Amino acid sequence: TMRRGVGTGAIAKKKRAEMSKQLETFKSHLEEFASKHKQEIRKNPQFRVQFQEMCATIGVDPLASGKGFWSEMLGVGDFYYELGVQIIEVCLALKHRNGGLITLDELHQRVLKGRGKYAQEVSQDDLVRAIKKLKVMGNGFGMIPVGGSYLVQSVPAELNMDHTVVLQLAEKKGYVTVSEIKESLNWQKERASHVLDHLLKEGLAWLDSQAAGEAQYWLPALFSELSSRDVSPEEASQMTP
Repeated sequence: TMRRGVGTGAIAKKKRAEMSKQLETFKSHLEEFASKHKQEIRKNPQFRVQFQEMCATIGVDPLASGKGFWSEMLGVGDFYYELGVQIIEVCLALKHRNGGLITLDELHQRVLKGRGKYAQEVSQDDLVRAIKKLKVMGNGFGMIPVGGSYLVQSVPAELNMDHTVVLQLAEKKGYVTVSEIKESLNWQKERASHVLDHLLKEGLAWLDSQAAGEAQYWLPALFSELSSRDVSPEEASQMTP
């Protein structure tokens, strides 16, 4: 039995060697492919997604290092770095209005507008990748899944699952009330109020206490009428619904 054990060990070792040889081959093919299609990868978002997926299958992250083969040759490191800077600029410019939460759609439109028509095309997938890079830098960036897309968070506000669920609930109308939270989520009033107070304190929600019936908590990031015009919270509070 001992000798058979040695046999299986040797086979496993041989298999591992074969696999790493295959990986090496695949990697050099990928590098060759990348240098051939360099322009395509930089210009075409669909092509970029496919290329990223190919890289992922062999565990290569072309964005991982600022230096090295991938970023030197493709300039992809620079591309996502620049995109990251543009994302931060858009988020900072709108922070007074939305408290640091913005839909991925609105962020995409504003980044495209800021880039001008001669810049290379950028997809939402590119934005998501750039945000993940920003997240690693630990400066408050994150993504909250809402209604089949994302809300992008650009401030280091502490948001837990309760906050996320309330944001998802507000997604349809742009606002939410304590009663709606109690009914939909089966929560006690205290829990609902606690979450809403936190969103108010962080500047992520605005309170409309004049609303008919009961107070409404508006989430400017989800409120597209406000998004289309840059309105400050002061102006908004004077607006009649």
